[in-house]
Amino acid sequence: METRSELAAWRDEFPITQTTTYLVSNSLGAMPRSARQSMAEYADLWDRRGVRAWADGWWTLQDEVAGLLAPILGCPASAISMHQNVTIASAVFASALDFTKRRKIVFTDLNFPSLMYLYEGIARQQGCRIERVPSPDGIHVPLDALLEAIDEETALVPVSHVLFRSAFIQDARAIVEKARSVGAIVLLDVFQSVGTVPLALSDWGVHAAVGGALKFLCGGPGNVFLYVDPELTKKLTPAFTGWMAHKRPFDFDPGPQDLRSDGWRFLHGTPNVPALYAGREGIRILGQVGIDRVRTHSMKQTARIVELATSHGYTVNAPLNPAERGGTIAVEVPHGYEVCQELLARDYVVDYRPGAGIRIAPHFYTLDSECDAVVGQIAEIIESRAYERHVGKEHKPG
Repeated sequence: METRSELAAWRDEFPITQTTTYLVSNSLGAMPRSARQSMAEYADLWDRRGVRAWADGWWTLQDEVAGLLAPILGCPASAISMHQNVTIASAVFASALDFTKRRKIVFTDLNFPSLMYLYEGIARQQGCRIERVPSPDGIHVPLDALLEAIDEETALVPVSHVLFRSAFIQDARAIVEKARSVGAIVLLDVFQSVGTVPLALSDWGVHAAVGGALKFLCGGPGNVFLYVDPELTKKLTPAFTGWMAHKRPFDFDPGPQDLRSDGWRFLHGTPNVPALYAGREGIRILGQVGIDRVRTHSMKQTARIVELATSHGYTVNAPLNPAERGGTIAVEVPHGYEVCQELLARDYVVDYRPGAGIRIAPHFYTLDSECDAVVGQIAEIIESRAYERHVGKEHKPG
C-alpha cells in the first residue's frame, strides 16, 4: 500500500506546491522543477548551435517523448506522433477516413466541445450525420445506449475515456469491441485519464487515441499525442499532412507525397520543439512514479473530497463509485463561480466549469490535509459571504 510520505516526497519537484494548494491538474498540471532546466537546454542549444540544433537532437526529440509516453499509454512508441493540440491531432486522423460508404459519426453529448465542433464541421463537409448519445444526468453516459448507437452505418466513434465535466470513466474496451464487430473505428480521447488512470491502448484494441501532457502528465501545453494502431496505419492516407510525414523529408520532393509507414505518417509541419523540451520532464516523472500508484492515491483522495462535500450538503457532479471516476471531483455550490474566484485569491488553485461546478483534482503530490482544507475553505467562503466581492466580475479563463 502506498504511504503518504513516499508520494509526498515528490512535492519538492513541483515548486508551486510549496506556495499554493494546487488542485487543478485536470486543467494544467504543476510544472516540474526540471522543466526549467530542460527549457534552458533548448535555449542554450539554439544559442550555441543555431540551425545545427536540428541535427543535434531537435529533429528526433519527438521520438524521445514518444518513448516516455509508450509505457504510460500501453502501446508501441513507433505508433505515436506529437501535435500542437488535440483538435489538430483529431483532424489529422479524421482526414484519413473514408466517409463515402459509412456516413454516421457517434459520440456523446458530454464530449469536449472543441471536438464536437470539429466533427460537426466534418459532418457538414462530408455529408455525414451525427448521432449524439445523451446523458440522463450530466454525469454518466449509459453504456447500452452508446453501444446500440454504433452500427453498420457508423464510420467513426470519437469518445472520451474520462469525461471532462464529471470524470465518469467510459468502458473503452466494450466500446471498441462493439465498434470492431460492426466495422466502425474508435478515436478515444484520453486527455482526462492519461497520467491518473491506467491505460492499455493496445490490449484494449483501440484503433486510435488522442491526449496530451498538459494535465495529469504535468507537461504543459503543446504536447499532444496521436496513437494509431499499426495495422490500421497501413490502410490510412491522411489528407491533412506535410513534409514531416514524408519518408525522406530533406529531399524536398515536390510530390506526390511518399508517406512513412509508422506513427510519423500522421505528422504535418515543423514540430513544436520548445513544447517538447518542456513536456518531457513531467512525462518522465509520472513514468517513474507509476500510474498504478497514482491511481490508488487519487481514488483515496477523491473519495475523501466526496465525503466532505456531501457532509456539507453540496451536490457532487461526479460518479460516487470510485471505480467509475477519474481524478476530478466537481462540486456544485451556490455562487460556484464566485466561490472559485475567492478560492483562487486565497491560493487554493481549482477551476470552475458551467454545468459541473468547482472542479477539484488532487494528484500524487497532493496531501490529504489539502483535500480537507479546500472543502473547509468552500464552506467558510459561503458562510462568510466572502464570494460577494466577485459578483458581477467578468468570467476569467482557467
